[in-house]
Order: sequence, then C-alpha cells, then structure tokens
Amino acid sequence: MTDVTSAKTARRPHHWRRDLVELAALFTAVAVADAIANMIGHGPDGPFLLIASAVALIATAAFHTWWARRHSHAPPVITSDTAGGAKQGAAAQGVVATELAGQGGELLETSLWRMRTTVRDTPGSLAALCTALALHRVDILTLQTHPLAEGTVDEFLLRAPASLQAQQLTREISAVGGSNTWIERADTHDLVDTPTRVLGLATRTALDAAELPLALRQLLGRCTIHSLPAVSLSGRPTGETPPVEGVLEETVMRLRDPNGGAITVERPYLPFTPTEFARARALVELDARLGPRIPRSEDVLTLPEGNEITVRRADQGDVQAAKAMHDRCSDRTLSLRYHGPIGDADRYLNHLLSPRFGRTLAVQTASGKLVALGHLLWDGDETEVALLIEDAWQRRGIGSELLGRLVDLAVEAGCESVYAVTQSSNTGMVAAMRSLGLPLDFQIEEGTLVITARLDATAVRPRSRFEQAER
Repeated sequence: MTDVTSAKTARRPHHWRRDLVELAALFTAVAVADAIANMIGHGPDGPFLLIASAVALIATAAFHTWWARRHSHAPPVITSDTAGGAKQGAAAQGVVATELAGQGGELLETSLWRMRTTVRDTPGSLAALCTALALHRVDILTLQTHPLAEGTVDEFLLRAPASLQAQQLTREISAVGGSNTWIERADTHDLVDTPTRVLGLATRTALDAAELPLALRQLLGRCTIHSLPAVSLSGRPTGETPPVEGVLEETVMRLRDPNGGAITVERPYLPFTPTEFARARALVELDARLGPRIPRSEDVLTLPEGNEITVRRADQGDVQAAKAMHDRCSDRTLSLRYHGPIGDADRYLNHLLSPRFGRTLAVQTASGKLVALGHLLWDGDETEVALLIEDAWQRRGIGSELLGRLVDLAVEAGCESVYAVTQSSNTGMVAAMRSLGLPLDFQIEEGTLVITARLDATAVRPRSRFEQAER
C-alpha cells in the first residue's frame, strides 16, 4: 500500500454547520452590496462607479483563477520530516526509475560479467551476497551452484553499471563472506542458460568427433586442451593413458581419450570443481560410445579448365590414399610442407588425420584420387593451418579454396586467429594467405616464416572462384 492517497478518493467528511455559515455569509454579503449600491447609485457619478467596481471585481476574479491553476500542480516541498520517507520510496521504486530513465532518452550503460566465488554452506550466506550486489544495482542474470566438501562455489552472470569496476565488486563480495572470487568480462553468448548450452555441445560432439576438444573448452571456459597420443610418432609408448574414471588435480583434469592416450585440460587461474569434472567426463563418455565419425557432406567444384574436384572431410580412413599422394609429391613440395625431410609418412598422417587433433579437408578427382590435403590443427590455445597439394595440381587455386574453407571452420570453432608455418621462399602459401582478405602478421626467423591471420568478424572472405556443381 502507498502513503499517498488520490485526491479523488480522499474526501473530507461533510459537515452541515459549514454549509450554514457559508449561507449566512452569502446573505450578509448581498445585504452589504445592496446598501452600497443604493448609496452610490443616488450620487452624481453613481453609474460610472458601479461600472468601474464591476470591472475591478472581474479582473480580480480572473487573476485569482490564473494564480490558483498555476500553483495547484507545483511539486511538494520536501522538509526534513518527509525526506526520510521520500528516500525510502525512491529505493522501493528503483527498478521503475531505471526503466523510466531509459525511456527518457538517457540509457544506463551496463557491462556483462562472469563471476565465481566461494561462500559458506550456511543459511543466509547467498542472501547476503545477493543483497550486496543489489545495493550496487547489479542484476543477476543466471546462477549456478557447485557444491564442495566445505562450502559452495556460486557462479554468476551479472549485468552491472559500466562505472562499477571489477576490483570494487570483488571487495564488496569479500566483505559479505565471499572468498576466492574470480571475475572476467562476459559477452552475449554467455546469456544462454547452462542446460541449453550443454545440450548444444553434446549435439555438436555427436555429429563430429573433432568437436570434443572445442566442446570441452566451451564447457569449461578459458582453458587449454591438449590431446596426447598413447604412442609417439617414433612408435614409443608415451605413458599418457589415465584411468577410466579420470584424474582431477585442482587446476588440471586428465581424461582418457576414446581414441587412445589422454585429454589434458588445464586452467591455472581457477580450480575445477567436481561438478565441472563430472560434466567433462560425461561428454567424453558420449564421444566414446558414438565411436569415430565425421560429417560426410561433399562439395563438387569445377576448375577453370573444366575438371571436377570434390572437397570433403577426411579422417584416419584416408591414410593410405594420403600416403599414395605423398609418394607422388616431389621432395621440394614435401619440404615446404614439413619444413624438412620426412621419413615415415604413415605415422605423421595417422596423427594429422585424427579428428582429435583438428579437422582435415581432402580434395579428390572424379576418379577418386586424393590430390590435396588441408589441415586445421588444434595447438593448445592457438590454431595452425597447413596445406599439401600434389605438384601436378598446383597453381590452380586449390590452395586458396582449401585455406578459405579452413578459415571458415576456424571461425565456427570460435578461434580468434590462425597461423601458418612455412619457408620464406614459399610464395604460394603467402599468396593464399593474402587472398583471405584478413589482417596478417609476418614473422621471419632463420628462413622460417610464420603468418598469423586475425579472424576479424567484419572482414569478408572472397567467394570461391570455382563453380559448384549440384549433386
């Protein structure tokens, strides 16, 4: 209920004595006016005086009406007695006041934050934390709880005034009992609720085995994913096979890779919770049950000279065809790709074609012969692109086509940049990278050239110069 009552409903009680007094005053006024009129009317200037009196009365009545209307809607004066009540009313209407301010044209600038803090597992601890946030006009958009043996980790998505700094927010949380507080900027992608996001990641993993490392990274936030094979390229066991149930060690979790070896997840700035470890294990178990799989879509393109080629995803089932292509490549082509002589192509190809370490695109002719490979390789927090094109099929635009498609895959995976390592004399790779139309960084050291392309969302990659055939 409000303390202010509408003027239409707050009517004073009716008193008959007041009506009697008003009626007596009216009769008295009429009698006095009649006496004055008779006295003035019998004088020499009587008519003129009556007219002047009437005009003065009308002017006075008009001025009184104007004055009353002008000051009847003036804002109330807040005295020291009413100031406290006014402040309480403003606090109660804080949300409405913010909305009205936005409608008035002055929008309140806000920022999104992801925050995680540990609180005691006692009644009222979360309420105290939420009250501290509310006092600073911070809106809680989502909340997740991660139970621990002692205490609870609460993870928030917050919308706060842009003027509120992370350090100030951390101090306020610490003052009400929060500890080990971690906070970072968020974006609109974080607005998706957790169950929806997890189901989306599971769907992507089910469709493509190469998605597992990316799904783990998106599930756990900023972290580094390493896929370590059970056998090294030289054929020796690496000893990197954790137990089936996995291992959780503060900021590191090690999970058994369904393809053999281990998947190591590191997040040095924030320990993993048992809840996060269970979610990661569930995603890996899903990948293990589904087995090897890649999307089987194919694009048939027509080269300028009229030959048709097919671009498709490749996996470890293409090792023999890829090895046959390596045998047809010249030593110079292989040296530009691998930065030196290559002894045992089988083991390299088995690693490169594994969906666990990235994505591979293959180009084959109408007869089914493999003539080019394009690799998008996960390298910790970075992403590498690499191309190998058979000598007889070079200088036809296949490299630029493959590179553009690999960049599209990197954008879909949420990568911020891709890099290519080659020799400084490899003008073909330089031209292919420049054809992307993206900002490039060049680093040269002892004849090795590293080209990094920043995946600017505003940049538009040139369309394919090949015609796509319908199948």
